[in-house]
Amino acid sequence: MTLTTAPAPALRIGPIGLPAPVVLAPMAGITNTAFRRLCREYGAGLYVSEMITTRALVERNATTMRLIRHHESETPRSIQLYGVDPATVAAAVRIIVAEDHADHIDLNFGCPVPKVTRKGGGAALPWKLDLFRQIVTGAVQAAGDVPVTVKMRKGIDTDHLTFLDAGRIAEDAGVAAVALHARTAAEFYSGTADWSAIAALKAAVTSVPVLGNGDVWSADDAVRMMAETGCDGVVVGRGCLGRPWLFGDLARALGEPGSAPADPVDATLGFVAQAFRRHAELLVEFFEDEDRGCRDIRKHVAWYFKGYPVGGELRARLATASSLVEIDDLLAELDLDAPYPGAAAEGQRGRAGTPKRPALPDGWLASRDLGAAASSALAGAELDHSGG
Repeated sequence: MTLTTAPAPALRIGPIGLPAPVVLAPMAGITNTAFRRLCREYGAGLYVSEMITTRALVERNATTMRLIRHHESETPRSIQLYGVDPATVAAAVRIIVAEDHADHIDLNFGCPVPKVTRKGGGAALPWKLDLFRQIVTGAVQAAGDVPVTVKMRKGIDTDHLTFLDAGRIAEDAGVAAVALHARTAAEFYSGTADWSAIAALKAAVTSVPVLGNGDVWSADDAVRMMAETGCDGVVVGRGCLGRPWLFGDLARALGEPGSAPADPVDATLGFVAQAFRRHAELLVEFFEDEDRGCRDIRKHVAWYFKGYPVGGELRARLATASSLVEIDDLLAELDLDAPYPGAAAEGQRGRAGTPKRPALPDGWLASRDLGAAASSALAGAELDHSGG
């Protein structure tokens, strides 16, 4: 008798085995249930929620409680948390675990947005080593058997790098993986990601997977990142905007044989229009409101049709459509047989921004210890009830 065994997962996050070493990066206003479901339809991976504010979760803010819901088809379920107070973060983790909201929790220490960093959160927080250690350790302990991961940036700027210290601290605290966006907060999304930093983190963190993030616009980029850095998987953010089928390309390039269709995507204009229509349909279902869902898809128009022969007037009409029927009528006006335009549709997507001095609490960089002034700034950050 011949025994067969299941193929080993391409990436393991604690008890979670993934057939492709691919993670969808949380993006505010983008990675809601609708977009996660759409990406999952094209390929395997770990699909993470929008960033959830821990204080809002603990206080059961209505918007937040909606954002942490998953569709029954989503497995494994993943939620990213943002917080600056160890007790509040741990409390939020306990709620997620006790009420079975997720199979994986990610902690955000990479957000470069000024309203976050000026209060000491996001990419600014790992500068305070003890605070970072307390948050991560508390979250891991509160999570029990649910794996916790950390996503971070290189640091605040080139003179204040934090990723190696943070990676070692997170590893010692018992996280299941660490992910690095290879830019500083000062760089925002500008320039070119420093993949050598991912390699350095991989050399420093040896007992858990290290994931790389930054400038993965195609499956070839992902293959090259893993080859050049030795990282165990990739985190994809802006590269999938308007291209949810990128996860199918990634599964073919990085995953188990048979984990995605064998043939590469032929992204004709008809294929793209179909993906756009499916996205709109899922948004309507998510919001339980056709007008709201059709309004939300508007921001995706430019990303989906980048490089394709879709005139400005038709794009503008798509960006004002208020019903699925109206979207169907507009898509019917396209030349659905138009072929994939090649380079015109590739490369960077989303706003890169420009390098800027990070907004930080007064005196934040004076010490890596948390003083009274910094503690006060953090208290203000925990009053953010935005719901993610």
